[in-house]
Amino acid sequence: MSFSPRASATQAELIGRCLQVAQHTATAGDVPVGAVVVSNNGELLGEGFNTRERDADPTGHAELNALRQAASTRGTWRLEGCTLAVTLEPCPMCAGAITQSRIGTVIFGAWDEKAGAAGSVFDILREPRLNHWVEVHPGVRAQECADQLRRFFEQFRADPTQG
Repeated sequence: MSFSPRASATQAELIGRCLQVAQHTATAGDVPVGAVVVSNNGELLGEGFNTRERDADPTGHAELNALRQAASTRGTWRLEGCTLAVTLEPCPMCAGAITQSRIGTVIFGAWDEKAGAAGSVFDILREPRLNHWVEVHPGVRAQECADQLRRFFEQFRADPTQG
């Protein structure tokens, strides 16, 4: 699969892929967050979804799983020029990993008003005291991303044993 992360329509396509990837969490009871990493020429380098519940791993966030796969695909941790797209605004842990990996652009769907680190609660991705800054495109297909999360939490509240 190949994408071109430059056009706004393509940003929507990337988030669409993230929404699909997030569906992999359904059987494990993880919060449905999906992420993809693409190169500057649109090559898909990595995908990830939340695996905290499945793997009993507090670092099993979609972004980290996508970054690990992209670094493995590229053979280096340096992901300069790459774009990471994710359905939910990255948390501080993920934002730190994004800056450390030298990702150039982040596209995300829904804002995380409780733990977001790309402009809502914190702005780690554009923190001027850090040595790397990330271009951020928030709110792409935000309603669809928020709806996917809302449906999960509605089901979870109805039957906590299912998620």
